Amino acid sequence: MNIKKNDEFVVDIIDDGLEGSGIAKIDNFTIFINGAIKGERIKIKIIKVLSSHGYGKIIEILNKSEHRKNPDCMTYTRCGGCSLRHVNYDYTLKIKKEIVKNVLRKQGLDYIKVNDVLGMESPFFYRNKLQYPVGMDIGKKMVMGIFSKRSHNIINTTKCMIQNELIQDVANDIFSFIKNNHISAYDEKNLKGIVRHIVIRIGVKTNEIMCTLVLNEDKIDSKLEKSFIDYILSKYPQIKTIIKNINNKNTNVILGDKNIVLYGDGYIYDEILGYKFKISNMSFYQVNPIQTEVLYSKAIEYASLKGEETIFDLYCGIGTIGICASKNVKKLYGIETIKEAIDDAKENAKLNNIKNADFFVGDVEKKLPEFIKENNIKPDVVFIDPPRKGCEKIAIDTILNITPKKVVYVSCNPATLARDLKLFEEKYNIKEVTPVDMFPFTSHVECVVAMTLRETL
Repeated sequence: MNIKKNDEFVVDIIDDGLEGSGIAKIDNFTIFINGAIKGERIKIKIIKVLSSHGYGKIIEILNKSEHRKNPDCMTYTRCGGCSLRHVNYDYTLKIKKEIVKNVLRKQGLDYIKVNDVLGMESPFFYRNKLQYPVGMDIGKKMVMGIFSKRSHNIINTTKCMIQNELIQDVANDIFSFIKNNHISAYDEKNLKGIVRHIVIRIGVKTNEIMCTLVLNEDKIDSKLEKSFIDYILSKYPQIKTIIKNINNKNTNVILGDKNIVLYGDGYIYDEILGYKFKISNMSFYQVNPIQTEVLYSKAIEYASLKGEETIFDLYCGIGTIGICASKNVKKLYGIETIKEAIDDAKENAKLNNIKNADFFVGDVEKKLPEFIKENNIKPDVVFIDPPRKGCEKIAIDTILNITPKKVVYVSCNPATLARDLKLFEEKYNIKEVTPVDMFPFTSHVECVVAMTLRETL
């Protein structure tokens, strides 16, 4: 069939795809329909046709899924943050489980058991970090909020169903101060204006708040700065530090390299599994603290630590996983690319009176083989928590060469996880994957995998 743009069809949704889409077939030609759910019968309009697949939009839902719900967010259809708010939460967990199973199947790893996704009891207001751009709308009105899907148009946002409610209030009051004092917003087109982003973090266990104003230029009057500090502290005594970050580069990266602390010491603290962590505005720190404890508990459970092991924590960030496991090991070594994160990791070890940990700066793929060669150390257990791109092959090859008894892989991207597990399969038994819902109502899913060295090696 010659399928063209603007054609209309009635289709059955045969599967759930990524990013909140449903999948239909028209004469064996795949169509993705945003907002459709498996099992529904829908009248659609074709909006784009490529050589291998097409895209359609919903005109009318003829048979509605029992899993469909009314979105609870006013900006859901325009915002790029969530993709599954039209789906009952319990069913989103099943969708995410199938996503993990499908990527494993594509790598020939469908023998690996995928456990049910560990979800949240209350999957709302869970993000401990808010990053709102500030700019101008098409009517030249100043706005603050979230970028709309696949664009840099800012949707004015006063309430988001996944952001911590307190830090949303702080952001709204900061934005009011900016507007009332006529501080200009950054314009991406002409690279003019002052305020680019409002970034706020909260330690959910400590209730400490960090405010960061990302500025295009350092030109706010000192009296105005003092007025702002007095204003926001009078409303929110939970604020422990205020930072001015300068980013004058034409880039999508939110934070620049220069930080000026206006109030406090530049840090806040939070707790994970009873351990205290020092967090700077440049530190990577999991944004869902409730599920972080679920994730780390599962990773430590998979490691089956007895107290005599030497462990490596690769891509360790500020040392969270390793420190949470440290009381059950003989020695901990952590490696991370970002120097500031390692500085924080060392500080966090001191903060928790941990004396069996050492942390090192370096790219894992380079530092790991160097460190092993120089120190002649063979770990019993290796924890891996890489970025979305997964592990570099040289790092995997190094681990395969030193053959630790166990490897525990924490992944934020099922596709790169499956790719890397295919390489680990050479020497390791991989029995199961446990997905964890770190980002409810989005298409993202985190996974924890335990790998055990084959006894025949």
